[in-house]
Amino acid sequence: MPAPASSSAPLTHQPLRGLVLILGATLLFAYNDTTNKLLITEYNVPMVAAIRYIGHCLLMLAIVAPIHGREMVRTQRTGLVLVRAASLALGSFLVSLALQRMPVAETTAIVYLGPVLVVLLSGPLLKEKVGPAAWVAALVGFAGVLLIARPGGGLDPLGVVFVLGNVVVATAYNLLSRVLAHTERTMAMLFYSALVGAIGFGIFLPWTLHGVAPTPMQVVLFIGLGVSAWLGHYLFTQSYRYAPAALVAPMTYMHLVWAGTLGWLVFGHAPEPPALAGMGLVAMAGIVSAVRPRRGKRPAQLIAEAGTTERAG
Repeated sequence: MPAPASSSAPLTHQPLRGLVLILGATLLFAYNDTTNKLLITEYNVPMVAAIRYIGHCLLMLAIVAPIHGREMVRTQRTGLVLVRAASLALGSFLVSLALQRMPVAETTAIVYLGPVLVVLLSGPLLKEKVGPAAWVAALVGFAGVLLIARPGGGLDPLGVVFVLGNVVVATAYNLLSRVLAHTERTMAMLFYSALVGAIGFGIFLPWTLHGVAPTPMQVVLFIGLGVSAWLGHYLFTQSYRYAPAALVAPMTYMHLVWAGTLGWLVFGHAPEPPALAGMGLVAMAGIVSAVRPRRGKRPAQLIAEAGTTERAG
């Protein structure tokens, strides 16, 4: 049996530091979504995705590779690592298509149905115990999505289909993250996620690299996509090293607050009251799923497992 993947740093109890890191991560995720939406109004989705992943990959090669060396590319289950990375790339593509048609806040809220599905499927697929609270959370989350995407709510039906596709892909991504957390290093999984996206979207650049020349501000936004993707996932992972999962996991739903705020400031999109209620239900469902008791697990195990549940987009 392969040896468990070693962490890049030991777990320490610094809850305030962990909370600051997760708040920074969720703000960067919301910034990434908002920037993505701004750019795909002018440029095609595959081109924007290629620049984002190539930037992400180059940052890891420039900053992380000198520190971690061969450990950044060493894997034990390479096939599954690549499937996980491809799931992230496909999720990014689908959520970008959704953002072309939907506001940032509503899109982000539906994406967060994914962690609830991970909890439900972790029972039959990963043999984890799934109690009644998880099923209640799933029903609450589903009700929240119905409120957000309700008929007459003004959301583009095709956009809703795209974001629900992202939820399916994100569920596969996170389940694979849980499986691989026992044998693979975090930095290696982050690097292959960037590499697969860079190659997958980059090979189409000769056909997608067209449109008007970007303005200096758009160049900054393109650079920001790669930086925010890499730094956001790094801060997300590090936050679980300093604070327990029960404290950090609920704070990931600050992403909804940041996304709503930036969507309102940048695009003037203010969610209607039923949609706000739906977002609250989705957040409540995710928090219940994140902090539900799991028998037979030590605190360190819970932290390690929770730290592998990320957004795919």
